Parts: sequence; structure tokens; C-alpha cells
Amino acid sequence: MPIRDSAVLVLEDGRRFRGRAYGATGRTVGEAVFATGMTGYQETLTDPSYAGQIVMQTAPHIGNTGVNDEDPESSRIWVAGYIVRDPSRVVSNFRATRTLDDDLVAQGIVGISGIDTRALTLHLRDKGAMRAGIFSGEDAALAAEDQLDAVRAAPEMTGLSLSADVSTDAAYTVAATSERIGSVAILDLGIKAATIHALAERGFDVHVVPESITIDELYTLAPSAVFYSNGPGDPEASEHHIGLLQEVLRRGTPFFGICFGNQLLGRALGFGTYKLPFGHRGINQPVLDKRTGRVEITAHNHGFAVDAPLDGVVETPAGFGRAEVSHIGLNDQVVEGIACLDIPAFSVQYHPEAAAGPHDSSYLFDRFREMVVTAGNSREAAIAVEAEPRVGDDARSPRDGALLAGTDPYTTTDTAGENA
Repeated sequence: MPIRDSAVLVLEDGRRFRGRAYGATGRTVGEAVFATGMTGYQETLTDPSYAGQIVMQTAPHIGNTGVNDEDPESSRIWVAGYIVRDPSRVVSNFRATRTLDDDLVAQGIVGISGIDTRALTLHLRDKGAMRAGIFSGEDAALAAEDQLDAVRAAPEMTGLSLSADVSTDAAYTVAATSERIGSVAILDLGIKAATIHALAERGFDVHVVPESITIDELYTLAPSAVFYSNGPGDPEASEHHIGLLQEVLRRGTPFFGICFGNQLLGRALGFGTYKLPFGHRGINQPVLDKRTGRVEITAHNHGFAVDAPLDGVVETPAGFGRAEVSHIGLNDQVVEGIACLDIPAFSVQYHPEAAAGPHDSSYLFDRFREMVVTAGNSREAAIAVEAEPRVGDDARSPRDGALLAGTDPYTTTDTAGENA
């Protein structure tokens, strides 16, 4: 591996980490966060929820399996910058078509390697996520004061709206890939490809629409249901999306939201949101489903959370009837899901599409499907799908979830017959 140029990571509190340039050279600024997944770096980089953030991988070796054209979650890399400990010197995977470094350079993603990522993780855990900058090439030679000034001039994530940056410019449709049951309109706030595929596989024609869509434009599609995707930014800065969702809820259209969509449902119901100290970003987060007692290992990527009572049923402040917190994060007791009891709507804070990550929560797409199918016959029955979950019949085992995704965790062969 060739010797790389010097680079420096500068945090807004003045702490500095020296290393080597990785990917493109130059300068970049954003919010420094850490992601704990041991795998799935390609999905992480192409997840639009990471827009505006400099992502550090806590796993020490990154790039081992290269990159390919099948695993990206969107059409481009979205991170503002990238931090790794040890870039792989070789690529070893039969699916790889190029190196990770190739993609970082081609897409102008400024990164840094060779720093003490354990020390940086502890610092961000103790001090919280903060603005940062990576400087390499000629920018590495700037005075320390000038580099710090550039970092502190960057916008803070609190109050920042990024949906327009990551949303589709024009609506498009992905046809159902199994027996059609209806259609779902996805408000693209930073949608991942795996989510679209999960809904299409369950019989939905999937209409992906821009975040700027109006309520009248939305209902010209005659959707059977509405879905709010994951995405970056502060939910408090998304007044248009909150107002749109409130009208959807008033019309009684079945609704499911994930990640950012969970925060927007919370705000539409009248609850507040707040910024977490360092967020949840990884694929091994334990979450308790309060109604069934199951603990699921889940994939997360969020820096904000809903502020709602953890125990009991409450009247929603915005007048949408009763609701309750359905899921709780076991690491820090953060709200991880909301169930509405008088309207057909629910949400979770994590990623049931599991790209990358475990498949414990893929049953949530089945629950949504059941809600939509049932709504055609009875609104009350549709509400009951989420309001009264049963322990045994909608809690797919982790192995069943993996099989649905195309892999068997107990063998080295995927269900399509290819060697894993």
C-alpha cells in the first residue's frame, strides 16, 4: 500500500487526531459520529441518513471485502467524511468489483485513517457528537486556528433540515414483486433501497414521492397506505412533513414510519423530540417490544428521539386519540416505537429492513401488510393489528426472518444456492 499524505481530524472542542489521508484529499466538515457495526460499511456509506455527518467506524479493519454494485442503499455515498483505523490493504471477496478507496476517491469523500478510533469513540461518548473537520493535502498545512475556525463555522445538526438534499426529485414507482394487495406512498426523506424492496416483496406497488409533495398530490395516487422513511436532520425542522402526516392520520389512511418517520409521527401526535448525546448507530442494538415481551437485536442510525411517556396509554396532545410507547431501547430506555390505539398508525425508531444488520424485526413489514389488507374490510380491525399484537403469530423468529431475506444463518449457503 502506498504511503498516504498526512491528515488531521479536528473536533470543535479543539481536540486533534493526526493520521493519514484516506479517499479523496482536501477538507470536509460535518457532525462527527461513530457507528459500531462490524460489517456493512458499504450500506453505511450509502445510507442517506448519514448526510452531513463524518462517520467513524469502530470496527478496526474496513474495506476487506471491497465494494460492489449490488449492496448500495442509494445511488451515491452520502457521508460528509469517513474515519477508519486500518484500511484493508487487499480486497478479498468474490463479489467485489473495486476497492472502497476507489469509490471514496471517485465520489470526492475526504477521509482519514490511522487514528486511535477507540480514543475518539470514548471522547464522543463522553462529550457527545460534535462538529468536526478532516483536513488533508494542502489543507493539512493550514494553521490549527484556521482549521478550528472552519469547523466551528459549520452548521450544527440541531435545527437543520436535510430532507430536500436527499429526497428524490421526481416520483417513481416500483411494482409489487408478489401478489398485489395495494399501493403504498413512501415519502422519501432519505429512503434506502432495502426498504422499497421489502414493501414490494409484500405485494405493494411502491410509489416513492418527493418530500415536498402536497396532500392533494399525494392522494391523486390513491394510496392504500402511507410510509415515512428514514432520513437525516432534526425532526423539529420538518414542519411540512409533520403537517402532511397529520392530514394523512385524519383521513384514516394506514401509516407506518421508521427511524426519522418515527420521530415525525411522534411530533404529529403532539409529542416532543430531543437530540441524543451521541445517538444510536450500529447493528446490534437491543430493543424490547413491550406488548409481546420479545427482545430484538436491531439496526439503528439516529441522533434524535421522541419524548413520550414510557409507561401506559396516554391521550395524544394533538388529539389523535390514545397511543402508547410500544418499544424501548434497553441500553438507555429511549423510545423505539409508537403504537396508535384509535387510528391505524405505528412506527419504530430502528431499521426493520436490516441493511446491513439482523433480521429480527422484518415481521414489522408483515404487520403493516396485515394492517392494510384488514383496513379494506374494517377500520377497527386494522387498528387492532398494531394495538393488540399477539406473542405467537406476528413475531417471526430470527431464522425465519433471515430465510425471508435470502440467507440461512445455520449454513454457509444462501437460499439461492450460492456459497456465502
